[in-house]
Amino acid sequence: GRHVSSNGHAFADTLETLLQAWPVPVEQLTILGHSMGGLVTRSAFHYGQLAGHAWLKHLRQIAFLGTPHLGAPLERGGHWIDVILEVSPYTAALARLGKIRSAGITDLRHGSILDEDWLHGDRFAHGRKRKPVPLPEGVQCYAAGVAIANAPGKLSEPLLGDGLVPLASALGKDKEKNRS
Repeated sequence: GRHVSSNGHAFADTLETLLQAWPVPVEQLTILGHSMGGLVTRSAFHYGQLAGHAWLKHLRQIAFLGTPHLGAPLERGGHWIDVILEVSPYTAALARLGKIRSAGITDLRHGSILDEDWLHGDRFAHGRKRKPVPLPEGVQCYAAGVAIANAPGKLSEPLLGDGLVPLASALGKDKEKNRS
């Protein structure tokens, strides 16, 4: 339930400890991150760099499976439902109930991976955005996503993705070229 960035810090520290304690010299490291795990991996790389961790020099590849690099519409929809329910005193209690979801889930709204994305404000505030972080340089990054469609090329394919993460988000294809 913690923020993606909190898990990123912990994952970076765990990898550093693990590689230092490994019984033989580590030649290379490959990470496979599924869904939010891909965001945690990106966050760990970022915070590992800031901390000067040695495990980064062994990292050769990252494979992202259904990672919501650009966010997940299901969480954005949940946010909008909260906004709408808060308008009336009769439904405000339902909005409070909707806000029980974890910090990690709210990070999926925009694919947030940094402390700065949430540290100085309300994680449920409308209009919050994330700071874009590029994929790691010098590391081969692979992304896989799935689209549900009755036939190839259907309109629903890019919108629905696998039902949770749109294909464009899983592949990190944003209209703004410097975001991913």
